[in-house]
Amino acid sequence: MPLHVPPAPVPALRSVLTALSSPTAVQEARTPSLLRAQGPASPELPLPVHVLDRVTAEGVSATRLAGWRFLIRCGDRAVAAAETMLTPDGWAFSHFFEGPYITSTERALRQAETMPQPYQPRLLSVPSLYMLTLWLHEDCTADGAVGHPAATDLLVPLAPAPPGIAAHRPHRVAELLPVLTHRATPTRLLGSPA
Repeated sequence: MPLHVPPAPVPALRSVLTALSSPTAVQEARTPSLLRAQGPASPELPLPVHVLDRVTAEGVSATRLAGWRFLIRCGDRAVAAAETMLTPDGWAFSHFFEGPYITSTERALRQAETMPQPYQPRLLSVPSLYMLTLWLHEDCTADGAVGHPAATDLLVPLAPAPPGIAAHRPHRVAELLPVLTHRATPTRLLGSPA
């Protein structure tokens, strides 16, 4: 089934296009693959980036929209990504970057396209575990900028995933959130004050 990619805010896309056309922004990006790219670079697959700040004891997640991420494609592959952020003046370009999450995101998206059910792709960051997942939201008509993971949504950890969590293995939110909650909760050492 095809993925239903939510539309990015026009100012976010415009800010990425402006940065891509700016030699200064590209030179200062410190992304060697973007600097070496042959041919035109184009932003594709805008994904809202949500941050999982905490999970309650009842398993309810508290997320917030942190920005929009665009894969930067040159030819037949993504060579980098561009991140945008919301400022008091609206959406603005934040930075270019590269690394393992670029290819891992592409792989997870290809994997999701083969699933029998349609999904709306998003990214979910879990900063306390240094973890990024592809969040496959079941409501394809939802506003990609809002909402929380539903129990039946899928999370696909991207590589590199934290130890003990398999990258690219889809998990229902109801199954993975308790594991993440347990890992993100600091354990009290014996003899330490309560």
